[in-house]
Amino acid sequence: MISNPFTDPKWATKTVAAIDRFVDFVSDKTTRPIANLVRFVVFGFIATVAAITILVLALIGVTRALNELLDVWFARQDAVWASYFLLSFIFLAIGAWLMRKRYPSKQK
Repeated sequence: MISNPFTDPKWATKTVAAIDRFVDFVSDKTTRPIANLVRFVVFGFIATVAAITILVLALIGVTRALNELLDVWFARQDAVWASYFLLSFIFLAIGAWLMRKRYPSKQK
């Protein structure tokens, strides 16, 4: 309990300690959870943007690599056409497989 400042020489220290405890309590209950939520949102956004960027650059690299690989056997225009066809077939197969997996199979 905070005492009378005229009779207690440690009044200032006790008052500061009480205020500090109150501020820490309020900070623990309000500011820290909000700061953690904001950190989660910001870092999640950064990770999402980085993942999308990496995915797009990887797809561009795969397409270019496949173009160059097929350039060995085909003319340039045919290699580009064949690489697009091959990649679209791969993505179509992945999409069909994922569509099949979206509902669990019914066990009898």
